[in-house]
Amino acid sequence: MNKFIPLAIFCAIAIALYVGLSLNPSNIPSVLINDPVPEFALPAVGGEEGGFSSADLAAEDGVVLVNFFASWCMPCYVEHPFLMELKKRGYKIYGVAYKDKSWDTNGFIKERGNPYYKLAADNKGRVAIDFGVYGVPETYVIKNGIIRYKHAGPIQEMDFEDKVIPIIESVDK
Repeated sequence: MNKFIPLAIFCAIAIALYVGLSLNPSNIPSVLINDPVPEFALPAVGGEEGGFSSADLAAEDGVVLVNFFASWCMPCYVEHPFLMELKKRGYKIYGVAYKDKSWDTNGFIKERGNPYYKLAADNKGRVAIDFGVYGVPETYVIKNGIIRYKHAGPIQEMDFEDKVIPIIESVDK
């Protein structure tokens, strides 16, 4: 009877590994879906005039995207061309530079283009924590100040078409 205990333990570990390895690590649910955006007010990058707040997001008439990024983030370089494409398509994107130095953020934007309607600095990372950001890049779909969807990782055409467009269509009615 004792010889079956190691076999049972092995089977339990094998099943746990099989289930764990079949999960999508980029599918990180947000507890804030269908909740108002956290209260915040962020300065513009470099302390210049501008920035934006939760009130700005709540005042928006349609759907907007909020993109957390950083110049030191390699996946942010990957998603940036698609953000430029979304801007061309008419999407309003609010950018939040997460724990980034202003000259690095400005260099990143100057070199690659600015897809953002408004750009703000989250120097301490507090707003990102309040949003539930696990790591940059992350993009949120917001309608009337309510978080409708969270995408962790670099957003690309397929992700946008398969996951984001259906959310936008459902909340933009």
